[in-house]
Formats: sequence, structure tokens, C-alpha cells
Amino acid sequence: MKVAIIGPGRVGMTLAYTLVLKGLVTELVLVGGNPAKARGEAMDLNHSLLFLRTPVKVSAGEIADVAGSEVIAICASVPMTADLQDRNQLAAANIELMRTLVPAAAAAAPQAIFLILSNPVDVLTWQALRLTGLPATRVIGSGTLIDSARYRDALSMQVGIHPDDIRSYVLGEHGDTQFVAMSLAQSGAEPLDDTPARRKLFSESTAAGFQVFKLKGNTCYAVALAASVVIEAILLDEKRTMPLSIAINGYCGVHNVCLSVPVVVGRGGIERVLQPPLNEAEQAAFRRSAAAVRAVIDATGVADG
Repeated sequence: MKVAIIGPGRVGMTLAYTLVLKGLVTELVLVGGNPAKARGEAMDLNHSLLFLRTPVKVSAGEIADVAGSEVIAICASVPMTADLQDRNQLAAANIELMRTLVPAAAAAAPQAIFLILSNPVDVLTWQALRLTGLPATRVIGSGTLIDSARYRDALSMQVGIHPDDIRSYVLGEHGDTQFVAMSLAQSGAEPLDDTPARRKLFSESTAAGFQVFKLKGNTCYAVALAASVVIEAILLDEKRTMPLSIAINGYCGVHNVCLSVPVVVGRGGIERVLQPPLNEAEQAAFRRSAAAVRAVIDATGVADG
């Protein structure tokens, strides 16, 4: 099973290391803007394989070398500076970066599933869909997967139940307009009430990513592990349900934008789009997310391809 990572920076290399440790790949290709650094990363990772039982071929290459990949993870990004206040500040520069990478990658590996991790992820997932011409089922953004996991973890500590037994989705934009669908939240088989304390937990979990960034200058471990779960679901055809950023086609009256909704992930990528019944306030929040993401798309010319 071959996976390519375009952008072997902190997130890309943490993902590469995770995929190798999990034994999910037999071949891994690293493509970076600094070829010498990519070769160094490949060498370092190859040296670590001496301590693993599962053989993996790790190499650094160019875009053409992604040919034959089953999944291509896009982690490339301009640097995040210390004064960054909003992921959308990265939009213009990362859009230009994507224009130089994604079409060539799709041409080299037309059968691949694209997983977008770079920010702003919803905008870039929409752009990747436009640039590749691939079916919407095969262009996926990491979206609110990690946001949902953070909130489930916070809820689990409050109610005293393992996070795996909490069902709670953060939906919409991976950004300021994201919201938690409390009308759907469950602990075991019991509904979780929408209380001020749980809203406070959501606000705290939403801020957690930027808190990590402010403290250490990046986030890499959680997002890389989250991405590895998506890749694992694809490669092993797990049919797992998770919230990811995909092209929305009518849900809550929304069209022509990528946002996070619950989906079933398997060998074909997005194999089913779930449409949970949101209450009126949540539907309005979803539409606000759509408007916010669409405003960035329109302002940056993504719709022009």
C-alpha cells in the first residue's frame, strides 16, 4: 500500500512516522519544496525501520513519484508566524501553493484519494476538488475530526465515560464558525443535555488548538494521528464514521462549499454522506459556516480554478 505525503514538514513527517509505526504502508514517498531536506527525512525514517518488523520502502521524490499512490496527503503550507490569529490568513499563499502541486499530483496518480490537511482546510479542500477534477468522494479534508475528538475527550471527563463511548460531532468550518451539534450528542445510549457547562467545555476545546500553537509554535501530533485514522479507514476499508470536510450538496440548503459533516470512510474514500437531523439553531449555524467559508473562497479566487 503506497501513500505519498506532499509537504514533509512537522505535520507531514509526524504523519509519516505514525503510518510507519502503525504498519499501514509498504511504500511511502515524501515530496517537498526542499529536496535535500526531504531526502534527509527519508534517510532518517529509513534508519528507524531497522527497529521495526514491517518492511517499508521510504523515499524522497518529485511530484511524478506519487504515481501509484492510493492516498496522497497534502500537508504543504507556508510557515505559520507567531502573530497568526486566524487560519484564513494562510489562504492566499496556500492557495497559490496548491495550484503548483495538486494538478500535477492528480495527473500522476489519477486513482488516488486526496486528503487535505493544510489550512484553511475547507477552502483548500474545495480548491483541490476544482483543481483535480476528481469525484467529490475522493477529495477529503481533515476538517473538524480533531475538533470533535477534543470535545469528546472533554465531555468524557465531565460525565465519567470513555471518549469512545461519547457520540458528539463538531460540524461546519474548521475555524471560528464551527459548532457542536448537541441535539445529536449521546453518552452511551443516553442523550447529553445542552447545558451552559457543556457549552463552556466546547469553547475551551475549540481554543485548545491555538493554545498549543501559541505555546510551541505548531500543532503536529494530534492532527497527524487524526489523519492516520482517516488513511487507515481508507486502506483497510473500515467503513468508519467520522466528521470530515467534503463538498456539500444540499444539506441544510448549502451548496458549493466544503464543510465537515459525518461521513462513512472506506476503500473508495467517502462511501456515504450522513445527514443527521439538526435542530433549527444548528442548521442556522451550519449555514453561517458555509457563508464564512464561501466568503474566503470568493475573496481569493478559488472558484476560478
